[in-house]
Amino acid sequence: MDESGLSKWFDQNLLDTKLGKVVVKPTRAGSSIGVSVAYGVTDSLQKANTIISEGIDDKVLVEIFLEGGSEFTAIVLDVGSGFGCQPVVLLPTEVELQSHGTVDVREKDAIFNYRRKYLPTRQVAYHTPPRFSVDVISKIREGASLLFQRLGLRDFARIDGWFLPPSMKASSFAGNKFGRTNSGTVIFTDINLISGMEQTSFLFQQASKVGFSHSNILRTIIQHACLRFPALLSHNIISSPSRRRSKSASVTEAFIKQHKKVYVIFGGDTSERQVSLMSGTNVWLNLRASDDLEVTPCLLSPATSYSDVSDFGKHEVDKKFKTVWTLPYSLLLRHTTEEVLDACLEAIEPNRAALTSHLRNQVMDDLTRGLRKLSWFNGFDISDELPKKFSLEQWVKLAKESQATVFIAVHGGIGEDGTLQSLLEAEGVPYTGPGVIASKTCMDKVATSLALKHLTDFGVLTINKDARKKDDLLKMSISDLWRDLKSKLHCDTLCVKPARDGCSTGVARLCCEGDLAFYINALQDCLPRIPPNSLSKAHGMIEMPNPPPELVIFEPFVETDEIVVASKSRNEIAHNLLWKGDSRWVEVTVGVVGKRGSMHSLTPSVTVKESGGILSLEEKFQGGTGINLTPPPPSIMSSSALERCKKHIELIANTLQLEGFSRIDAFVHADTGEVLIIEVNTVPGMTPSTVLIHQALAEQPPLYPQQFFHTLLDLASERSM
Repeated sequence: MDESGLSKWFDQNLLDTKLGKVVVKPTRAGSSIGVSVAYGVTDSLQKANTIISEGIDDKVLVEIFLEGGSEFTAIVLDVGSGFGCQPVVLLPTEVELQSHGTVDVREKDAIFNYRRKYLPTRQVAYHTPPRFSVDVISKIREGASLLFQRLGLRDFARIDGWFLPPSMKASSFAGNKFGRTNSGTVIFTDINLISGMEQTSFLFQQASKVGFSHSNILRTIIQHACLRFPALLSHNIISSPSRRRSKSASVTEAFIKQHKKVYVIFGGDTSERQVSLMSGTNVWLNLRASDDLEVTPCLLSPATSYSDVSDFGKHEVDKKFKTVWTLPYSLLLRHTTEEVLDACLEAIEPNRAALTSHLRNQVMDDLTRGLRKLSWFNGFDISDELPKKFSLEQWVKLAKESQATVFIAVHGGIGEDGTLQSLLEAEGVPYTGPGVIASKTCMDKVATSLALKHLTDFGVLTINKDARKKDDLLKMSISDLWRDLKSKLHCDTLCVKPARDGCSTGVARLCCEGDLAFYINALQDCLPRIPPNSLSKAHGMIEMPNPPPELVIFEPFVETDEIVVASKSRNEIAHNLLWKGDSRWVEVTVGVVGKRGSMHSLTPSVTVKESGGILSLEEKFQGGTGINLTPPPPSIMSSSALERCKKHIELIANTLQLEGFSRIDAFVHADTGEVLIIEVNTVPGMTPSTVLIHQALAEQPPLYPQQFFHTLLDLASERSM
């Protein structure tokens, strides 16, 4: 569209041609890729041309920005038999952007973009069912069902839209009476033929609310698709659900008792809590698939308030004031720990619980009318249970009484500093990962370096560090501080990081005084994140700790040789690897598994950074972003250097008295296998895309995720306490 045509459209929709707010998006791309907000005709054309020039799409759509409305999404499931279409819309989800007020005020262009969709940050919150009136929810379900039929969709789909309150101008929709309710207007904006299928995606969230586990909803969709191919139904192409997976079925007490009980705990109140939720969910789902285990997910919730705790030490405060929720299936499938906690509170709030139960029963009745005609449907396998709340002290005693093994997936804080380990040891409860002393040491990056300093002659090197209190940084002149740090660390470029955080939270590369000033201001202003390219060296979004750390560490920034991996090229030769290898140092991350004193190094992964020299949150934990090379290609590291590297990693693990499993991040010399230690994570990320999974699969024979997590559980049961 040319400028005059777009200007005419702006006028028709009563938008200011210079400042009118619109959404510019590709016509065909999904996952909100390329979607942005534009102001006026000129800005809209620029952003449209960017979409085309970057090859995202060759056509662009410009839409009115629906300010003041509420976005929703709904899964539609076809339960018809034969070739008849019988769509049932599950409980819709309300998408709330920039929840809890923790977003940078400069992020005024709030849209449900790729980052908000797929990263575990508090920039978005989901509510299933939505916080709309019953008539609005009914209108959403009615409209989505009608669209599914009219468009000839099959099996399942996800349909997105907006609810506009009466106060909003609806001139653009004046000719359309459909979607009108007494409470406002429902409009539909997007249809996804294949919904996202990450573990906590809308498909699984909404399905679990009405009685479907992950495997059951997928089985139902696939079996329904097979109705169009009768010959396939004669083959047992999909295994039947395990009997024990259905908690709603009548299962004898003796049958349950034969299973080993496992509590998977995650969450906490550190900046790593959202990744912890992803880890805990992944571990829970994998262990849940084992027929010999009875697995309960548990949320470690931050204490909402401390009354008078002056008579208690930190250890006693943690025990008595921190709370743990044991969760039913559907409440775990959330975007953030705050959402999980809110869902727990909603579930026990009488009015909200009654409404959810009423809507759930409606949907399940609709589903049953269709599915009962299909011989392969074995029923719903998720019951409508309530969460239970315990103090941390009560929960530990419950684990003891249940003879449960605790799988720790709490990153940072009490999950990684020895506190939780100490509480469990005191009650004789087996748990995964290293013990109390090793956890305390590895939580402190300075203490870790000191514990390894004597290994220099054995090929294990440490990085010089300068620890500074946040309050001291705020008092010093930036110029004096910059000169002092450069002099003490003997470098021109610094790396700054919180002393006791992980997951790349708050880690930044500082190249000049201006970078240092910006970072300190971010700490002072409690910024939740540093926007991309705010510092002098290009970088992605930097998530900041919340609350800001009291102690930060400065180190020399270690320059590694850039590695470029091209997935395709003009001559169609795939997976080209470009590495100059001038410095010979590469960054690796490697898991270690085993018993204390005999830890085994998995195959290291070479980490490839996309920008800024620091691995971003996305590159570490989000599937489809970031690159890890497992094992290191021979063109980078020879087999002999790789073996020496693994021996050095095992030396580090055994020196620190690690056990169970951990992850070690380091720089490795590609020729000698020497290791320059970065940090040790005693409760490493265990998300679906974590490198630990890659490395387990590289073992001989391969360890698949379910087997890998079960192995870690077995090591916990065998640990010496």
